[in-house]
Amino acid sequence: MVTRVSTWAEALPADWRDGMLLGRIQTEAGPSPILVRGGVAYDMARVAPTVSALIADRLFDGGEPLGDLDTLDLALLLSPIDLQCVKAAGVTFAVSALERVIEERARGDHNKAAELRGRLEEALGGSIRSVIPGTAEAAALKDALIADGLWSQYLEVAIGPDAEIFTKSPVLSTVGLNAPVGVRSDSTWNNPEPEVVLVADAHGIAVGATLGNDVNLRDFEGRSALLLGKAKDNTASCSLGPLIRLFDDGYAMEDVRAADVSLTITGTDDYVLNGHSTMQEISRDPEELLRQALSEHHYPDGLVLFCGTLFAPTQDRDEPGKGFTHKVGDTVAIRSERLGTLVNPVTTSRDAPAWTMGIGALMTNLAGRGLLGAK
Repeated sequence: MVTRVSTWAEALPADWRDGMLLGRIQTEAGPSPILVRGGVAYDMARVAPTVSALIADRLFDGGEPLGDLDTLDLALLLSPIDLQCVKAAGVTFAVSALERVIEERARGDHNKAAELRGRLEEALGGSIRSVIPGTAEAAALKDALIADGLWSQYLEVAIGPDAEIFTKSPVLSTVGLNAPVGVRSDSTWNNPEPEVVLVADAHGIAVGATLGNDVNLRDFEGRSALLLGKAKDNTASCSLGPLIRLFDDGYAMEDVRAADVSLTITGTDDYVLNGHSTMQEISRDPEELLRQALSEHHYPDGLVLFCGTLFAPTQDRDEPGKGFTHKVGDTVAIRSERLGTLVNPVTTSRDAPAWTMGIGALMTNLAGRGLLGAK
C-alpha cells in the first residue's frame, strides 16, 4: 500500500512548469520560502523571509536558483504557508449540510446516522440543493422547515445570508505533504475533509490556491456545535499543499470555480474509499466566502480559507449502517488536476510529531540567519 508520495511527478500538477508555485522547504538553517518559475525553484529567503511577506508585496522575482524543482529532495517540503491565519468555511455544499444535520440529530452517535440520512434526504434533499443562500427562496424554505420541525443551526449557515467561518488552527500549525495528520485519540467517528483552499493577502485579495485536509471529528461536533474547536483544532489536524499555485495568465479564480477534487482513502485493513466532488456545486462563490471571512477583521499577515467540502464519507467500513471512520494507518490522498496531490498518513493527534516551531521560535531563527531585514 502506498502511504506517501515519493516523487515530484506524483505530487505536482501535470502543467506545473507552466505555472508559478510558492511554498516552503526545510533547509539546514531553517525554513525558507521557495518560488517556482518555469520549473526552476528559487530560495526566496533573502528576498523576503516568509511566504506571507512575499505575497504581501508580490515579490515574485529574484531569489537564489536551486535548480529544477524536481531535482530537490521532496522530503524537505513543508506546509506552503507560514504567518497566515488559517480560516475555514463550513456547510458550503448541500451534501455536507445534510451530514451536519445528521451529526446534530444523532448527537454524535454514528449508529443512528443511516436512518436519519434517509429521512432528511427525503424531506429536504432536493430543495437544499437548488436554493441560493440568502435569497427570498431560501427564507421561504427556512419557514417551511421550521414549520415541519426540521430546522437546524447547520441549515441556517447553509441557506441563510451568513456563511459559517471559523478559525481552523493556529498560525504555523499546519502540516504539509507526506506529514501525518492527526485525529483525537478519543474520537470514534471522524473523517477527512478534502478542500480547495484560497490564499489571500491582508486585504482579502486572493493570490492563489492550494489543497487542504480539514480533518473533522463528527462525534465531537455532533454532540454540540460548541465543541467545534475540539473537533477541528488538534495537533496535526490541518494539512495543506503540496504548493500554492499563484494566479497568473494560465491559472485564475475561474479555474478554482471549475476545480474537481478526488479523494482516496486506503487502510491497512484493505479498505478503500474513493470520492469525487466539483467546486461547481458549491452554494456560495469562493470570492463571496473570502469576503465574509474578511468581514470587518484585519489579517496583517494574510489568510488562507478552506472553501468547504462536498465529502462526508458514508460508505460502511466495519459494520452495516455505521458508515466511515478513520483508523490509524489510513492514507488520505487528495488530488486536483491544476493543484497537484496532497497525501497524508493518519495517526492520532496524541502520537503525531509535536509542533515546536511557533511564531517566537520562527522569529528567533530568522533573526539568527540575518533575514528579518530581507526585502
